[in-house]
Amino acid sequence: MAQVEDSGSGRSTNVDVNLVPFIDLMSVLITFLLITAVWTQVSMIQLGSSIYGKKTSDQITPPPPVADIPLRLDIKDFGFRLIVGQDKFTFEKKNGEWDTTELTERLKVVRQMYPEKSDATITVDNEIPYEKMILGMDVLLAGGFGSISVSTVEAE
Repeated sequence: MAQVEDSGSGRSTNVDVNLVPFIDLMSVLITFLLITAVWTQVSMIQLGSSIYGKKTSDQITPPPPVADIPLRLDIKDFGFRLIVGQDKFTFEKKNGEWDTTELTERLKVVRQMYPEKSDATITVDNEIPYEKMILGMDVLLAGGFGSISVSTVEAE
């Protein structure tokens, strides 16, 4: 506590100033200042600059590089479906089992066609067991595609 003494007059004045409420007030004010500063920064994000926004000019968009060609493996109840760009390959079950050998060979051919591509997306129907998704991931890894992402919705 701070103490103020006045010795100029004939009597002594002792005043105790309690600084705790002042410190509490300042800490609350600083907290509100920091919170509002963050929200004012977020409000300045440009929403039209995303890749899904409107085009601002009539310039032609260059085609994506070869590494940006989508590679997706769909695990269905009938077997596998591999989609590479616009090409679709179907690998049906043989004797009730998913055929992984033909799929692995096709993935190796795709890997030779696009050596810089390393990512793939896998989708699984809801009624397919979890083990089959892991089987699909293992096949993608054996084919040379190490960056695997799982999609919950099949994009057409």
